[in-house]
Amino acid sequence: MEFDMSLSPRVMCVAPSKTGAIAEQATALAQAGVPVISLSTGEPDFNTPSVISQAGIRAIEENYTRYTPIAGKVELRTAICHKLKEENGISYNLDEILVSNGAKQSIFQAVFAVCSPGDEVIIPAPYWVSYPEIAKLAGATPLILQTNMALNFLLDPKQLEAMLSEKSRLLILCSPSNPTGSVYPRELLLEIAEIVARHPRLLAFAMTGWRLGYLAGPKHFIASCGKIQSQSTSSASSISQAAGVAALGMGKAGGKEVANMVSAFKDRRDFLVNRLKDLQGVKTSDPQGAFYLFIDFSSYYGSEAEGFGTIDSSESLCCYLLKKAQVALVPGDAFGDDRCIRISYAASLSTLQEVMQRIEKELAQLKPPV
Repeated sequence: MEFDMSLSPRVMCVAPSKTGAIAEQATALAQAGVPVISLSTGEPDFNTPSVISQAGIRAIEENYTRYTPIAGKVELRTAICHKLKEENGISYNLDEILVSNGAKQSIFQAVFAVCSPGDEVIIPAPYWVSYPEIAKLAGATPLILQTNMALNFLLDPKQLEAMLSEKSRLLILCSPSNPTGSVYPRELLLEIAEIVARHPRLLAFAMTGWRLGYLAGPKHFIASCGKIQSQSTSSASSISQAAGVAALGMGKAGGKEVANMVSAFKDRRDFLVNRLKDLQGVKTSDPQGAFYLFIDFSSYYGSEAEGFGTIDSSESLCCYLLKKAQVALVPGDAFGDDRCIRISYAASLSTLQEVMQRIEKELAQLKPPV
C-alpha cells in the first residue's frame, strides 16, 4: 500500500530562510577548517549578564522546572507591564500580555489570530525574512511596500494610503528595523496612526525581537493568541521566564551593563559605516538601532570575478565574498531589496576590522564600480 505523503499547498508556497542557508554554509566551511567570519546572524558576542544567568541557574537548582500559566508567570508579566509603562509610556494590564517562546512565535500568533484567506498584509521592504512567509501560512497575501535609502528606508505615508483597500488587514512595522537598523521617529508613527485610524479593518503591529518574546495588545486579541499558543507550545520555558524577570529588573533600559553593550555597538556601527563610505560606489543609510547595516553594493553588479564568474545580484556577491574573502553576509533579496547586503555588527571591533580588510581586498579584484 502506498500512502499519500503529499504536502499542503500552503507549506509548499513558503520559501526557506536565506539567513539560515548562509549560516549553514559558513558553519560547514568552518568545520572543514576554513577561517570563515560570519556576520550573517544577529547574535551578539557579549555574554548574558550574570544577574540573568544566575536567575536561570537558581530556577534549575530550586526545581522551578514545571509548567507555568500559558500566558506566562505573573511576576514576568508584571515586570513587562512596568517596563512598558516606564520606558515606553504605555499602560497594559496583566491580561493584555502574552509571553511566548521568542518574538517569532508572538508574530506568528498575532498574524494567525486576525488574518483570513483573502486578507492582505502590508509589509514595508526591506523586511525581516519571515514576515511574508508567515502571512502566506495564514492564508493571507503579503503586499510589499517599497522604501528607499534616501529616506533611510522609512515608509512614505502617502504610498501606504494609496496601497490600502478593503482587503487590507495588517500593517507590520519593525522599529528598530531588521535588516536596516532604521528607527521610526514619533512624528512619522503618528502620521501612520492617523492613516490606520481611517481604515478600521487595518491593524498595525510594531514588533521588536527578544529571544524570550512577549506580545502586548487588547485583552480579546491577547486571549485569541493565547488559544493558539495553548494548542502549540503551551507556556514558554519556566527557566527562561525566571531569567526574564531578572533581566527586566536590571533597571531602565537594562542598567549600566546593557548601556556598556549599547556603547560598544555604537562604536562598531560607526567604524563600519565610516569604512564602508570610503569604498567607491557603496551607499549607506543612517542606522540608529538594532545591530545591522543594509548596504547598497549594486554598483559592483556586472563585474567579472576571476575563478568565480559574473557578479549579478546580492546573492552572487555574497557567494563571492564567502568563497574569496571567507566572510558570510546575507543577500538583500532575502529582505526584498536585491541592491543591498545585510551586515551584522554583533561581533568584536577587531573582528570587524579583519572583515573590512578582507572585503576591501576582494572587492578590489573586481572591475571599478560604475
